[in-house]
Amino acid sequence: MSSHPSPTATLPDGRLATGPSSPVTPVNRLRPRRSCLAVPGSNPRFLEKAQGLPADQVFLDLEDACAPLAKPEARHTIVKFLNEGDWTGKTRVVRVNDWTTEWTYRDVVTVVEGAGQNLDCIMLPKVQDAQQVVALDLLLTQIEKTMGFEVGKIGIEAQIENAKGLNNVNAIAEASPRTETIIFGPADFMASINMKTLVVGEQPPGYGADAYHYILMKILMAARANDLQAIDGPYLQIRNVDGYREVAKRAAALGFDGKWVLHPGQVEASNEIFSPSQEDFDHAELILDAYEYCTSEAGGKKGSAMLGDEMIDEASRKMALVISGKGRAAGMRRTSKFEIPEA
Repeated sequence: MSSHPSPTATLPDGRLATGPSSPVTPVNRLRPRRSCLAVPGSNPRFLEKAQGLPADQVFLDLEDACAPLAKPEARHTIVKFLNEGDWTGKTRVVRVNDWTTEWTYRDVVTVVEGAGQNLDCIMLPKVQDAQQVVALDLLLTQIEKTMGFEVGKIGIEAQIENAKGLNNVNAIAEASPRTETIIFGPADFMASINMKTLVVGEQPPGYGADAYHYILMKILMAARANDLQAIDGPYLQIRNVDGYREVAKRAAALGFDGKWVLHPGQVEASNEIFSPSQEDFDHAELILDAYEYCTSEAGGKKGSAMLGDEMIDEASRKMALVISGKGRAAGMRRTSKFEIPEA
């Protein structure tokens, strides 16, 4: 018998545990996440600086970036900075400790009760099965009801960091309507499968192909099947921006929505790589305009049409929507204008 909850499993409060039929309404789940900046929750100086960096998302970390003895105080530091800081234009996330530790429930309770109105998501690391996501969903719901917050407003970001988590990623992705992203955590994952390298994000020596392709694609497929975003993890050689760009381009080419940044020098590169080029954005906008016109009464109600030397149809429109959406989310402005073709 599977250890995962059914997509229609009933939770103690009467809600459905998983699947799109849960009455918790998603709130703005597809946020810009080209660059996801990690900030130690125990370092006030870094928390202050992060507010002025042009990262799409900032996650205040209670896990690996905090020493065990610093975690209790870091919770309160994070609450203070969420409530008093200026995070305008950024998705605000806190990474708690994973469920196998003694810290998780207190991380969630302290942060959400103290700053839930100024928090967008909780990131759960080392997710191994769907039940761990359901448990976080239940805890968030209880806190929201107790505090009078909107139920379902706080999202979940699930981080896949070992072989078991990857095997269960489909169930994890559909475990809660709160879930917004599936994140690849390369360092712990590499250790979990005994990968023969100490350089996080780089290809292991002796393997001629891309050692991460299967992992990234499996995460991407699980995310897309559930209308979630897929985020690539960190590149630890923080001063090697060229190396960061190469790894980020690999994930962007597959269709990932963004990547972690550990240093201010990586932010600009990530924002650029996970945004469409101006040329592609303009072309996507033209395709949308041209298709809208050709399918209209004035355009002859055609199912396909020519845009210059290119034939466009419904499939072209769907592809253009992806590029256009990414560009608009990044604040891009078109530099071309559609002109109705002469009869």
